[in-house]
Parts: sequence; structure tokens; C-alpha cells
Amino acid sequence: MNFELITDPQVLLARGWDAFIAAHPDGTVFQSPDMHELFGKTDRMKPVMIGVADEGSGTLKGILSGVIIRELSGLAGYFSSRTVIYGGPLIDPGSPGRQEILGLILDGLISMVKNHSIFIQFRNFSNQEEYKAVFFEKGFVFRDRLNLIVDTSSYEMIKKHMSPSRLRQIKKGLGIGQLDSWTVGQLDRGKTVAKIITPENIGQVREFYDILLDLYRHKVKKPLPAWDFFEQFYHISLAGKLGTIQLVWYQGKIIGGILAPVTPGKTIYEWYVCGLDHQYREVHPSVLATWAALDYAVKNNIPRFDFMGVGVPDREYGVRDFKSRFGGEMVNYGRFARVNNRLFYVISEIGYNIVTLLKKI
Repeated sequence: MNFELITDPQVLLARGWDAFIAAHPDGTVFQSPDMHELFGKTDRMKPVMIGVADEGSGTLKGILSGVIIRELSGLAGYFSSRTVIYGGPLIDPGSPGRQEILGLILDGLISMVKNHSIFIQFRNFSNQEEYKAVFFEKGFVFRDRLNLIVDTSSYEMIKKHMSPSRLRQIKKGLGIGQLDSWTVGQLDRGKTVAKIITPENIGQVREFYDILLDLYRHKVKKPLPAWDFFEQFYHISLAGKLGTIQLVWYQGKIIGGILAPVTPGKTIYEWYVCGLDHQYREVHPSVLATWAALDYAVKNNIPRFDFMGVGVPDREYGVRDFKSRFGGEMVNYGRFARVNNRLFYVISEIGYNIVTLLKKI
């Protein structure tokens, strides 16, 4: 069988990009045209896309969609550049020559991004054991990474696996008796309680972003996309695409929230989440932000909630402890990584470590 490599998004759309993602058992919103559109509208992000089709019939056999990310502009930006692929590539599971298809995609990706990003990282959403040998052949290494998947097929399933203390925090923060509605004030008895809302305007999204920005600068100490990423996500989500933003409202202000992409009928993802927990301990805003996505999943018939990573096995990680109290199944699909420029990679790592150290002073 002969294959054709496709690098034009319009050609891929004409060949049935959407349909391929919807039909694939591991298809997700992260490999969709909508996510490609979001990356294309965001500064310091550049979408990358590769498709493979049968040369004779034109039928799609594989798709990869990802993004080149830079934290800075100009020459300095190259030292923070990376190519990230979430949940891809996707190879037609019934097609012969799957290893060859993947090899063509990886060759095309490396050629496309090797001069534009220091390294490539695949963040796996499913078991990729079948394809490890191909990744290794192309210069990738495998790194273990844990993740947590919560069954959101019903409120009963969520409550069955959630810790009692987490349940109490949600009920207290929202002032409700049961976790099957947003009947705020049911147990209020005159006290002000928090509410979960969808953004009423872009200003509320900005409040959410400012909380995230402070969290990432002073505690997480990892890069956060610029404001325009969140702004564009909000506008695209208003059209019923990409997913949802859910916010925690309390006493007239936003005190937390979650940006959650959605693969309809499959999975909702915790991509960015935050809460002013120190200032509003009695409300538990970070807990409520995650609960907002779980509740959204049940109400919209989404059977899985994906935490998108809970650290490295056998290494202490406070975030994993926090998230595990929501219940769920621990998995290790890992990541594939390839360094495109070894010297610049070492320089960028040294620079990142210096900046992180300075932030702690």
C-alpha cells in the first residue's frame, strides 16, 4: 500500500478530519480542527498538523495535530520552544501497515519542527505499547507519567469513590445537601455560599486568568499560556466547541475556576484549574472548581473525567494527593520525548533552573 503525506489543514478537512477523530476509539478534542484553530489564534503558539492517506483511495489512515509553544518572542523564544502533542497521533486501528503510517508521521513531524523547537513531547492519553518500537527508532525515549481517570457516568459513581472529606468540602462550599444539583442555599440558613457559574462576560474569564497567573508565577513555577489563549478558548466555546469554562463565584467575585476541554460523549479534561484557597478556606474554591467539571460531565453525558497528569511514579507530589481524594483509576500511559537540539536543550534547562531558583528567593 502506498501512502500520501498531507500537511495542508484544508486538504485534511476535505478528507474528513472531523469524521476520523469522531470514529477513532482514542480520538479527542485535542486532535480536532477546533483545537488546531485555537492554537492558530494564540500568540507564541503555532499549530502543526500531519495526515497520512491511502494514495489510491484518499482515505485517511492517520492524523497528528499538535502545537509549537514559545514563552518569549524573538531569538530568546527559541530557548523556551517545544512541540507538544496531546493524545496523538491517531492511527486507523483497522489499517494494515500501522507501524509504517506512524513512521511516516513521525518523520514528517521531525522534519517540520526540528528547526523551530528544542524538543518534542507526546503526552499519551492511552496505552501506546504497540507503537513504542517505532518511537524508539525515531529517537524518542519513554518517560513514566501517572494520570487519574474518574468515572463520571453518574453521581452515584462519583460519590462512591470520592473521599468523605472531599464530599463534605463540596457540600459546605455550595451549601447543599446532595451532590446531584446546584440548589444553592438548601442548607444556607442565612450564610453566604459559593456558586458555580459559566462566565457571563469576558471580564469574569479575566478574573479567573489573573488567579491562575499568580498561582503559576509563585507556586507552580511553570509556563502558563498568555491571556489570548484563554480569551480565544472562551469565544470558541460560546459556539459550542472545544469545551467549557466553569467559575467559582463568591461574594460578588470570581475566586476560582477550571478550563475544561471536552470530547463529546467521551471525556472532559482538567487542563487549567485554580482557586483562592488561602483567602477563602471555608469555601474550598479549588475543590469546587474540580467538582464543577465533574458535575458538568454527568449533566452532559460525559462518562470520564481526565486529570491530565498527576506526576511521576514513586516521587512525592502534593497535587497527586489532592486529586486522588476525588477518586478514580490511576494509569501510567507515559510520554514520548525527543530532543531536537541537544546543546540548546542543555542551555535552556540551565536557564530554566536559574529562573526557578530566583523565584524562590
